[in-house]
Amino acid sequence: MHVRMKHLDAFFSLVEAFCIASGHAEATLSGKMFSDGKRIAALRSGSDIGVRRLSRAIEWLSDNWPPNASWPEGVYRPYAKPVEVLR
Repeated sequence: MHVRMKHLDAFFSLVEAFCIASGHAEATLSGKMFSDGKRIAALRSGSDIGVRRLSRAIEWLSDNWPPNASWPEGVYRPYAKPVEVLR
């Protein structure tokens, strides 16, 4: 399997699970994540995305994941970096 497809397939699994758990439409989620309600649809149609932008989108999903939802099995989940305490 092509690496690009593997990563995008994982991303689309996250998008689908997030939308089901949150009740958001995919276009709404796309608008929140990318400030572009059509971006996820464009990716599904073959548009490209940079590695850093895809990584930030997955981090956004992880940070905003609905508490009642399970993260899809087999998909890597980034965890929030510890917040440095100011003294």
